[in-house]
Amino acid sequence: MEIPQAVEKIIDTLEAGGFEAYAVGGCVRDTLLGREPEDWDITTSARPEQVKSLFRRTVDTGIQHGTVTVLENHQGYEVTTYRIDGEYEDGRHPKQVEFTASLTEDLKRRDFTINAMAYSKKTGIVDEFGGMEDLKRGIIRCVGAAQERFTEDALRILRAIRFSAQLGFSIEEQTLEAVRQIAPNLVHVSKERIQVELTKLLKSPHPERMSLVFDTGIAPYVSAHFAEAGNPGEKDGENWLTAEFEPEKYVRWAAFLRRLGEKEAERILKELKADNDTISRVRLLVGNWKCPLDADKYQLRRAMSRMSGEMFDSLLRFRLAAGTDSREKTEALQAMAQEIRRDGDCISLKMLAVTGNDLIAAGMKPGREIGLRLEEMLEDVLRHPEHNTKEYLLRF
Repeated sequence: MEIPQAVEKIIDTLEAGGFEAYAVGGCVRDTLLGREPEDWDITTSARPEQVKSLFRRTVDTGIQHGTVTVLENHQGYEVTTYRIDGEYEDGRHPKQVEFTASLTEDLKRRDFTINAMAYSKKTGIVDEFGGMEDLKRGIIRCVGAAQERFTEDALRILRAIRFSAQLGFSIEEQTLEAVRQIAPNLVHVSKERIQVELTKLLKSPHPERMSLVFDTGIAPYVSAHFAEAGNPGEKDGENWLTAEFEPEKYVRWAAFLRRLGEKEAERILKELKADNDTISRVRLLVGNWKCPLDADKYQLRRAMSRMSGEMFDSLLRFRLAAGTDSREKTEALQAMAQEIRRDGDCISLKMLAVTGNDLIAAGMKPGREIGLRLEEMLEDVLRHPEHNTKEYLLRF
């Protein structure tokens, strides 16, 4: 396995200090799959205070759970002491952790076999639970008893489905059965954490696996209106949430929720504590993906006036992926939009040749009437771009 120089240096330093140290978890899994790991985690037999004594720059990120962040080449690497998790009182976090000298004990507490492998140059790959074999077979399987792993931390229920979608793996039968049985424990998980997992699932190469959230009985514990909506990604028994949609967060949520309409989509995303920017963008796509949009410059200017240029381009691609418009029509609309931009046609109040101050100077009283008059002017200019001159609009 090739590992980054900084990770190798940290492992070498810990080993030189008389301790064991390994890259562990998702970074090992992703490297074996030929994927670029998002981050590199290191596990060690050294206690947090021993780790800190070996490195010049460290941050106490989770020292009560044995984690110290080591700064190397302006980047942080989490170094965590081998540990055994105590009792999980809240269905999410261990009440206390116990440090151990055993790598096997540390790997045993992890969620899935493919995430329970470790690597060092000195030892090679440590795979105590058949993670390599499950990677080859394309299987998501819990370490040890699935019910125990999910009872410890209910978020793992959603992680099983999310990894299945990201990697294109199937979920092993006993693991899937445990998902169904332990689903009610998701009440212990915050809506924000649920939303993060669902977003990763939707952005994956297999967003259609969202159907598993409904098939396994998880949906009622996601949010009230999410469950009531049924599976919005399906229509007439066919899954219409495909990877054709761009893997942007707001695009995939809009693709999933599009048949519910703007208000229902917004309500579900608010229940899941999504950020306002995502909600606003989803509303725009859901509200406009089916609206008539012909290759007519006035219609296009009107549509462009309701959103940013970036969102308008995104809408055209979204409509193509949703099957609203053909590729030929999309290309014609894109070309026409480019022409409108190139010609500098007015498509917003900011681009109008007059401002509210100009109208006041011309004798209008300040107030609501000015805003209404500017809107009327914009409507006229959207239809007749040549009217966007100060002289014409002040006569208007």
